[in-house]
Amino acid sequence: MATAEPLDLPGDATVDERTGGSMTLLEHLLELRTRVMWSAIAVFLGMLPFFAPAIGLRVIEALMAPAIQQNPDFRAQAISPMENIVVYFRVALLGGLTLGMPMLVYQVLAFVMPALTGSEKRWLLPIVGGVTLSFALGVAFAYFAVLPAAYGFLFSFGASFADPTPTISSYMDLTTRLILVVGVAFETPLLIMALARFGLVTAGKLWRFKAWAVVLVFAASAIMTPTPDPVTQTLVAVPMLVLYFIGIGLAWLVRRE
Repeated sequence: MATAEPLDLPGDATVDERTGGSMTLLEHLLELRTRVMWSAIAVFLGMLPFFAPAIGLRVIEALMAPAIQQNPDFRAQAISPMENIVVYFRVALLGGLTLGMPMLVYQVLAFVMPALTGSEKRWLLPIVGGVTLSFALGVAFAYFAVLPAAYGFLFSFGASFADPTPTISSYMDLTTRLILVVGVAFETPLLIMALARFGLVTAGKLWRFKAWAVVLVFAASAIMTPTPDPVTQTLVAVPMLVLYFIGIGLAWLVRRE
């Protein structure tokens, strides 16, 4: 973007790199606008394949599978004319966030790049790849481990006096939120490693913080999971704790002092 002032140049080549000066608030806002725009474009492009019935309907069927495994007669209900359409768009949004994750992570890290040194900037692409892989592993763990266990408990609890017949929107809301929460939680080790590499945290401080970390992880799990049952919250919290300690190990590896 050309302006009267040569310093107003959004993009990967920042003001610090060109002149060594500092960016004004307006320049930061312009940079943020650019990053948000590219992130939104990535999510939108990621959503497009899921609007095709051949893909979107298959994904919905796959998301229904964990419940059907627990109850072969399970069939969700649609109590409003727009409910199925809303669910279709929600599933497409989940797909867009998943496919657009590399660009989202890149734009977040690129936004803070002006504050990094040259050696720190070389970690950008490895961190993007690692975070993307971690998110994919988290999605897989949520689908194959958390969802079957969660629905096994939810469908069996109180089944003697009521049959579980949720609406399709409530079912997909629970399912997609659990997948996103666990997927994001699996990025914790890479996030800790990045913070340690940039000198914001140390392994020693994180280890001394472990008692508070246990409390905060279970509190965060209770807030992020859409169900009040302790089984689902524990299924989310325990992997988060394991990932926290893995992150401490990674923090020690990248900055051993």
